[in-house]
Amino acid sequence: MRKNPIWRGAVFACLLVTSVLPSACSSKKNKPAAYEFTNVQRGTLERAVSSSGTINPVSTAKVLPQMSGKVEKIHVDYNDPVSKGDILAELNTDVLRLKREQQNASVIKARANYELQLINYNNQQALAQKNLISEYELKTSKTTLDSQAADLAVAEANLKEIETEINQYAFITSPIDGMVLDRKINVGDTVVDSSNSNSSAIFTLAENLREMQIEAVVGELDVVSIHKGQTVRFTLESLPGRSFSGQVETLRMVPVVANNVVSYTVIVKVENQDGSLLPGMTCAVDFIVERSEDVLMVSNAALRYQPTGLSSEKIDEMVFEAGLAVMNDEQRQAAVEARAQAQAQAQSAGQNANTGLQSLMMGGGQMRMRPGFGQRQGQGQGRSQAPAVVMRNLWYVGGEGRLEVIRVATGISSGSFTEIRSREDLEGRQFILREKI
Repeated sequence: MRKNPIWRGAVFACLLVTSVLPSACSSKKNKPAAYEFTNVQRGTLERAVSSSGTINPVSTAKVLPQMSGKVEKIHVDYNDPVSKGDILAELNTDVLRLKREQQNASVIKARANYELQLINYNNQQALAQKNLISEYELKTSKTTLDSQAADLAVAEANLKEIETEINQYAFITSPIDGMVLDRKINVGDTVVDSSNSNSSAIFTLAENLREMQIEAVVGELDVVSIHKGQTVRFTLESLPGRSFSGQVETLRMVPVVANNVVSYTVIVKVENQDGSLLPGMTCAVDFIVERSEDVLMVSNAALRYQPTGLSSEKIDEMVFEAGLAVMNDEQRQAAVEARAQAQAQAQSAGQNANTGLQSLMMGGGQMRMRPGFGQRQGQGQGRSQAPAVVMRNLWYVGGEGRLEVIRVATGISSGSFTEIRSREDLEGRQFILREKI
């Protein structure tokens, strides 16, 4: 029987596709990855706590009227400078002047009654010495005299009160040297004296706008990093491109709870010599927790990178070998013994031989730096003793295009870059940032 040539062609095509497809897939699988690189550079790093706040004067005074009345004159306006004792406003005193005349007449009447009774009492005393009147009549005369004296004293006090209102309280004066921030009255308004519950401040004065303060809100997780005298940097949206500095003045211990979130108010003292900071401005605040100058640093993305073309066992093996290179003899011997013990336990349990070492070698653990191990004397803040540092991985392309890894001790991080403390010879070195897609 003769075979169909079409059928034979189809079989040949299937065989060709079957032979070529694995080769193509294998070629794609073995294709070397393309990378993006970053360099280790030298610079300044800061670890900061970010917050927001409002700028206010350090000290303000609210001026309330000491008597009720109608506003007749206003001598100051917003932003006017004032000195202690300056008249800010005047109240109408027409009614008070009428009351003064009325009270003055009451004083004259009370004094006349007192003087008349004084003459009467003196006469009574003379009669009593001659036993012409009883002791009761003398006592009655003395009581009447004392009563008249009290009436005179009350009348004089009321007159003095009215004169004080006319000569002092009708003139609303500044209690401090400063500047008018707010004015809440106009000519013709009626004000209520400060003893009344309905009374309110009619002027708000700032003592000194050359010294301002920021009231910043810091969460409970970050407040432990805040201390008095700490350097603060802040910026304002209204003044782009400018950066200001200040210092922490105090931390208020009273917590502020909103939506189950606990925060604290931190007062920051700032200078305002050029007057560019105005009361009520909002600002973005950075509390500088730690600062390192002239240190090596690398992108955080490079420290997070792990090759996708290597198995986890191979990565563990390479990281372990790289970790041995940065250890002293004692540490290296301990690591080898720990690995051997882990391998023996893994064989009996049928697990990965590197179990138990990953947290040490993959950057998840911390290691105390030995004396002189990459430390830079006199740099940074709060480094009076060798701190515990984290060992991290940096991958690079070595000879013949092979992936290599080194272990580095890291320091503070700004969120984008991290300090390298263990190797001074890495400046300018190129490491893998990520794999290109």
